[in-house]
Amino acid sequence: NPNDFDIPEGFRHYDGDPAEDTLGPFFGKVGEQGFETAFRAQAKHCNGHNTVHGGILMSFADYSLCMAGIDGEEGVSVITISCNNEFILPAVEGDLILGNCEVLRQGRSLIFVRCTLSVNGNHVLNSSGVVKRIPKPA
Repeated sequence: NPNDFDIPEGFRHYDGDPAEDTLGPFFGKVGEQGFETAFRAQAKHCNGHNTVHGGILMSFADYSLCMAGIDGEEGVSVITISCNNEFILPAVEGDLILGNCEVLRQGRSLIFVRCTLSVNGNHVLNSSGVVKRIPKPA
């Protein structure tokens, strides 16, 4: 439930990925400018420097790219072909990390996407990638 993590109104949890549920939970919504994602950093997400672990940020960026690639559509699946990330600023426990995503190009199966993760309007990570539509597993 997004309210359990103080996630803004309109975001929802998308079922079906146990890894993302373990790492997050992550939330998303279709926004006016593209797909938007949200994630509340907890102590379990932090490293020895008391900042959110880079691997967690990259996993959230990957989630964001994939969800933007399918625009949150249920019953559709994608896999990541490539994911490039640049760290800009650290995030810390308690931060609400927001993802703003944009589909740059969509072919029959390949989708080129970029995403910026931010905290309080400050960019934390830039990500770009390619995802591929595949049949949803049974």
